[in-house]
Amino acid sequence: MPIPPLYGHEGIRSRLVGAIASGRLPQGLLLEGPRGVGKQRLGLWLAQTLLCRGRGEAKEQRTGEPCGQCQACKLVTSLSHPDVHWFVPVELSKKGADADKQLDLVAEALADEMTARREQPLYEPPSGLASHGIASVRLLLRRLALTPALGQHKVFIVGDAERLVPQIGAEAAANALLKALEEPPADTVIVLTTSEPDALLPTMLSRVVRVRLARNADSIVAVFAQRELGLKSEREVAQRVAAADGCIGKLLASGRPGRGPEAADAFRATATQGAVQRFAFALSQAPFQARGGFTEMLDGLLERLRDQARRGGETGKVVEAIARVLDARELAQGNVNPQLLAAVLADQLAELA
Repeated sequence: MPIPPLYGHEGIRSRLVGAIASGRLPQGLLLEGPRGVGKQRLGLWLAQTLLCRGRGEAKEQRTGEPCGQCQACKLVTSLSHPDVHWFVPVELSKKGADADKQLDLVAEALADEMTARREQPLYEPPSGLASHGIASVRLLLRRLALTPALGQHKVFIVGDAERLVPQIGAEAAANALLKALEEPPADTVIVLTTSEPDALLPTMLSRVVRVRLARNADSIVAVFAQRELGLKSEREVAQRVAAADGCIGKLLASGRPGRGPEAADAFRATATQGAVQRFAFALSQAPFQARGGFTEMLDGLLERLRDQARRGGETGKVVEAIARVLDARELAQGNVNPQLLAAVLADQLAELA
């Protein structure tokens, strides 16, 4: 099943097409913006544009956008083009394998993930334990040396690039990628995507051109909901679009019970109970990997508090609570122990409640 077309971001698309036409497209790009805004989908669109064989031939393609009909375009949208390498965070099944075996395990995990995304293109975020380990980067570097199989370019997309540094002091994978970002082969474009650019190494940021993706207009998100999700009810569309806040990825998540909102509700409930319940909830958190599920819970908590602020009431206390959650979220990006963060935050919210 092909992935849905790219919605929105017309201004950035126009600039990228112009850069390709003039031969000034950077070989290293960082697409940054809110989670779910379409960064990896834009990276795939860029790969399709670079590899398209029919671009600009038909009247309707004078804008330089990919034709969508040639073999290359169809291979990209079916996640099958041999010159497009999409690296996403993975969790290896065997941690103690030797280096060569880990390389095979990463290749297998990525192949399984791409197969799953072909079958269900509206995919979920990676688990909190998934990352870009050193084996993933070694596999990328090996593929970097290959000659393009069908086109004139190779395109590498590294989604959720902040997971190259899963925690402070674990920069080996990110450092291994630096040389490739500094001097990629002439036929190669490397696209990193992140919703947390501050989590990347400064040396990585200095080697790429940063492109900021803004949230989509609600009208664009609504069109996606109607065309791709088949939503008919105007009320449901309006509710889902409001929850998405300009990010189509959030629109998808709002259609099913999310770990973030559910965990946020449970966390808020403990803040109104006694110290024993608060500490029990804190201890139920995984003692590592603050990014991922724990951050999702904090994001869900922020959404709940912002909704409460919009409804009025004790605005001062709600604003203070939002500030405390934002502080905790910033600490979580440095992978401070989630149990400690949860315990402190629960006490702070209990005082405000």
